[in-house]
Amino acid sequence: MTSWTDTELDRIAAADEIDLASERADGSLRDPVTMWMVRTGDFIYVRSVKGREGSWFRGAQTRHQGRVRSAGITKDVTFQDADPSVQEAVDAAYRAKYGDRYPGIVDHVLTAQSRESTLQLAPADGAEPPAGVPATAANGGAARPPTRLAHAGRGSDSGC
Repeated sequence: MTSWTDTELDRIAAADEIDLASERADGSLRDPVTMWMVRTGDFIYVRSVKGREGSWFRGAQTRHQGRVRSAGITKDVTFQDADPSVQEAVDAAYRAKYGDRYPGIVDHVLTAQSRESTLQLAPADGAEPPAGVPATAANGGAARPPTRLAHAGRGSDSGC
């Protein structure tokens, strides 16, 4: 699996928001959704305020891949369910990054419902699974990276 570079991690972590566009079944991108994200170690995480029922989250479950833009970086990524062991660290990262400036809002990404939707964003490596092998098996449990990504403009699929 491809990793984020230190420069990418630093720049994205310093930004307040990320634009996330998930891939539809036909390979085109949905309109991007602007959301908060946090860095924990060498990983970037996002959450849906509405949990697994949020429209952008449901869209991300179609192919588990898409494109993100933040801090001048555009990257094709896979969306992987976060390991439950990172939830407290992700909570702490959200509190540290947004808590002082948005104390009444940050609590919305710290609920049990929101925590259930925590996704780790991983750079896509471009590898295709062998014929007949499910994408998750071919990439050691990771979703298959994007194959056909179309350009999408800034949109308003705001089902955070």
